[in-house]
Amino acid sequence: MSTDVPTTDTDPTVSDPYAASSRETTEGTVYTVTGGDWDELLGESSGDERIVINMGPQHPSTHGVLRLVLEISGETVTDCRLVIGYLHTGIEKNCEYRTWTQGVTFVTRCDYLAPLFTETAYCLSIERLLGIEAPTRAQVIRVLLMEINRIGSHLVALATGGMELGALTGMTNGFREREEVLHLLEFLTGLRMNHAFIRPGGVVQDLPEGAEKRIEEFCDVMDSRLPGFHQLLTGNAIWQQRLVGIGYLPLDGCLSLGVTGPILRSAGLAWDLRKVDPYLGYEQYDFEVPTDTAADSFARYKLRVEEMHQSLRIIRQAVAALEPGPVMVEDAKIAWPAKLSIGADGMGNSLDHVRKIMGQSMESLIHHFKLVTEGFKVPPGQAYVPIESPRGELGAHLVSDGGTRPLRVHLREPSFVNLQAAPAMCEGGMVSDVIAALASLDPVMGGCDR
Repeated sequence: MSTDVPTTDTDPTVSDPYAASSRETTEGTVYTVTGGDWDELLGESSGDERIVINMGPQHPSTHGVLRLVLEISGETVTDCRLVIGYLHTGIEKNCEYRTWTQGVTFVTRCDYLAPLFTETAYCLSIERLLGIEAPTRAQVIRVLLMEINRIGSHLVALATGGMELGALTGMTNGFREREEVLHLLEFLTGLRMNHAFIRPGGVVQDLPEGAEKRIEEFCDVMDSRLPGFHQLLTGNAIWQQRLVGIGYLPLDGCLSLGVTGPILRSAGLAWDLRKVDPYLGYEQYDFEVPTDTAADSFARYKLRVEEMHQSLRIIRQAVAALEPGPVMVEDAKIAWPAKLSIGADGMGNSLDHVRKIMGQSMESLIHHFKLVTEGFKVPPGQAYVPIESPRGELGAHLVSDGGTRPLRVHLREPSFVNLQAAPAMCEGGMVSDVIAALASLDPVMGGCDR
C-alpha cells in the first residue's frame, strides 16, 4: 500500500507534500513556487554558526518592497543578497504597445517620487529621434518642474531615512516640507504625482496665471525651513553615530559598480550630468555641484540637503528666464493635443475650440482624431538620452522602426544600478547598519522593478 505521506524526514524516495505544485495549461506547465532559493540557503548554513534571516519585502525599513536575504554571524552581516521584482509593472513593455505620446503616462509611474524626470528623459529621446527641439519656454518650464521635483524627492529620502533610523521628527518635518512641493506641482500641472505633463515637443499647456508668484513664495518657505534639518539632525550625536562611517563605498567601488548621483558625489567625484553633459540649457544656470570625500551615509545626507539649496538657486533663475512664447512645437503632425485650449473650468477643451473643429473645419477634426488615436510616426533609429535625476543617471533608450509606436523602450534606472552597491556597503557591518546604508542609497522600487 503506497502513500504520499513521508514516513521519515530523510527518505529520498518519498515525495515531499510541501514541494511546489504544478498544473498544465494551454501555455505549458505552471508551477506554484514557494520560497525561491530559501531552502537552498538554509541547507548551506545548517550545522554552522551562521544564521540566514529574511528582511523584507514587507519590512518597514527596507525603503520599499525590497527583500534582503542576510547571512549573519552574531550581529555581523557576512553575506547580503538582494531580491527585487515585487513591484514589477512591465512599464517598458507596455510602452511598446502604445503610441509615443501615450508612453508618457506609463514612464511617469516608474520612479514615483521623481516622475517629471522620467517624463523628460523619455521625451528628450523621442525628440532626438524626430530631430526636433522643444521651444525655449517649454525647456525652461521643464527645468523648473524638475528642480521642484528634485527637492521633493530629496525630502522623502531624508524623511524615510529618518523614520527608518528612529528620528521621527525628521520624518514629520520632511513630509511637511514635501507637501509644499506637492501643492506647488498640483497648482502648476494639475496633479500631485504621475503628471504626464511633459510631452514630446514641449509641455501639455502653459503655466497657470500667478505661477511665478507662487514659485517665489515656495522658494522663500523652503529657504526658511531647510536650515531646520541641520539644526535637528546634522549636529545630532545619535544621528552621527548611526551614519558616520556607515555604508562606506569609495570612489573606485562606485565606478566599478556604475553607481551615480549623490552616492558617487559623496566619494569625491563631481559628476553631475547637468554640468558634464548639459541638456535643456542647464549650462546657462549658475549652480554648484556639492561633493564630499567621506563616502559614507552621513556625507550622502549632507549632500542631499545642499542639493536642495542648489535647486532653489536654479528655480529662481528659471523663473527669471521665463519669456513669453509657445510651449509646444509648431508642427501640427507632432503636437498633441493639437492646439489645445483649456475651458473656463480648467478642464477639457474650451467651447470656442470645440465649435471650431466641430463646425468649421472637418479637416481639423479628422486630423485631431487620427493624431490622438494613431499617433505620429518616428523615423527609424535609436537614441539614448541621459539626465541627472535625484538618484543619479536616468536614461531613456528608445528604438523606432518608423512606426507610431516604439519598437523597444528601456530605461537606465539609477535605483536599479545603485542597488548593486548594497552588499559592498553592508557586508562586514552590523544588522542595524544595513538600514542606514540602504536608506542612504535612496532606492525607489517602482523605478528599480518598473
